[in-house]
Amino acid sequence: MIVTPQHDEGGVPLVAIVGRPNVGKSRLFNRLTGTRFAIVEDMPGVTRDRQYGEAVWFKRRFQVVDTGGFEPESIDELLVQMREQAHLAIDEADIIIFMVDGQSGLLPADREIAAMLRRTKKPIFTVVNKVDGDRHDMNVPEFYELGVSGEIHGISAEHGRGISDFMDDLLELVPIEKAEAEPDDELIRVAVIGKPNAGKSSLVNRLLGEERLLTSEVPGTTRDAINTYVEAGGKKYLFIDTAGVRRKRSISQRVEKYSVVHSFKAVDRADVVVYMLDATQGVTTQDQRLAGLALDKGRAMVLLLNKWDLVDKDHKTADAHIAALRDQLKFQPDAPVVTLSALTGQRAHKVLPMVDKVHAEYIRRVPTGELNRVIAEAVARNPPAVRSNSRLKIFYASQVATRPPTFMFVVNDTALIHFSYQRYLVNSLRAKYGFAGVPIKVFFRGRKNNEENER
Repeated sequence: MIVTPQHDEGGVPLVAIVGRPNVGKSRLFNRLTGTRFAIVEDMPGVTRDRQYGEAVWFKRRFQVVDTGGFEPESIDELLVQMREQAHLAIDEADIIIFMVDGQSGLLPADREIAAMLRRTKKPIFTVVNKVDGDRHDMNVPEFYELGVSGEIHGISAEHGRGISDFMDDLLELVPIEKAEAEPDDELIRVAVIGKPNAGKSSLVNRLLGEERLLTSEVPGTTRDAINTYVEAGGKKYLFIDTAGVRRKRSISQRVEKYSVVHSFKAVDRADVVVYMLDATQGVTTQDQRLAGLALDKGRAMVLLLNKWDLVDKDHKTADAHIAALRDQLKFQPDAPVVTLSALTGQRAHKVLPMVDKVHAEYIRRVPTGELNRVIAEAVARNPPAVRSNSRLKIFYASQVATRPPTFMFVVNDTALIHFSYQRYLVNSLRAKYGFAGVPIKVFFRGRKNNEENER
């Protein structure tokens, strides 16, 4: 076995939006990411946790984190937690957007935040929000008293005013995204993710046969993503062991100075996600979110129920745990599950073969002629329903990509596609080819007006 570790230096820039409560950070987050993930409400303190998203502007991609409002002097427990979240985002960020309120004017809390930000030695963009019209432009100059470097931008996150000029400046610090190189089919990239103390580093050490990664009973020992290249059984792997991900409100400023962004980046780079769960705790909401992230990113998945040696067992225990796991992770109904103990090595030998199996499904390609016969048989068994006096017709199907398997259907009219029939087609592909532990993506291209509809 050949083992080569190195630290992760990849990933896209992280931009943190910080400022007092109710200055409009969530509205700017929504505008940058093109989503409505962040809750927007005209009440201080609505955003209590950090919200992560991805933004793509003019071939430039970056992560955005929206933080809870920052009140430097508050001793209120909620605001203290929000302040810690802001500190964490600042520690993680490559670029900081400092947002102030142009209608409330310059407040002492803004001065305190500006003084703290100047000590970070990171690029800082100061934006004066709620500059909704010419009458508010006169409110911008007073914020130069903060002593921040560079131009101060007056914007309206709600209406989009001034956003274009501001983004022109910010994007100068974001590199143009390079075209992805052709993947190395011989190298299987494996991200090991999960909550802290689930046993991720212990598993990697067990697979490597040595104490290559630091392990500890204290959650949060792994501070950074570590790459470990492994050759075993004639195959090459890249294991990415990440910092554990805790529920965001459980993170303290000095104990865990890292965040879910490490796991996000690891998933971005992986082919297969090995998700570790603590069998003594069961599936939590955070587990559901993180496993869902891997699915959204289109990654293959293996589920590991670790610490199996600590579970009281009888002959029905494994089946009951796996059934409960599948019930709580309904979006991953066929991902393979391994019960193991990374500490003792029980069934750890099954992990790599399972990774190999789902990776083979992940890169699998179905011949076009065979695919069309399978789809024709599926349509014959269950023809599409008539909608708006018309019936969906599938003229042609082809697999257009792997990683994950992606299929295009040429149809008469994409408006006739119902989600239930789309699900039936995907299930028909699974029934024929398996694709266990692998998401299947489909999109439909219509001959009518040459429209396209991705699902």
